[in-house]
Amino acid sequence: MASDRTSTLRDTEGHHLTQFTRNVQFAIKPGQSQEFKNVMEKDILPIMKKQDGFRGELALVNENHAVGISTWDTEKHAEAYRTNTYPKVLESLKNVIQGTPSVETFDVASTTFRS
Repeated sequence: MASDRTSTLRDTEGHHLTQFTRNVQFAIKPGQSQEFKNVMEKDILPIMKKQDGFRGELALVNENHAVGISTWDTEKHAEAYRTNTYPKVLESLKNVIQGTPSVETFDVASTTFRS
């Protein structure tokens, strides 16, 4: 089980900022980049928005690859998503991605994004 990183990060105006980030890299099947975008928008984002501690998602897509950067209040929230929901996300993407996505996690050191 993941430890819970609880350091407080605030912007210059005192707004609470995201604490933890998951970076997931996907290989997209040939000709499936638009369908990847559709699945993200219609299926995956609504699921993610319901997750405790979820702050936001930045999805980057080109013809061959995609990167999903999700932001979370804590590592504990991201770990709960990974354990309980991420397998469903992978299932919904199985027709548009190839191989196993790589996942890296990060503490947020600084950001200009607002949560």
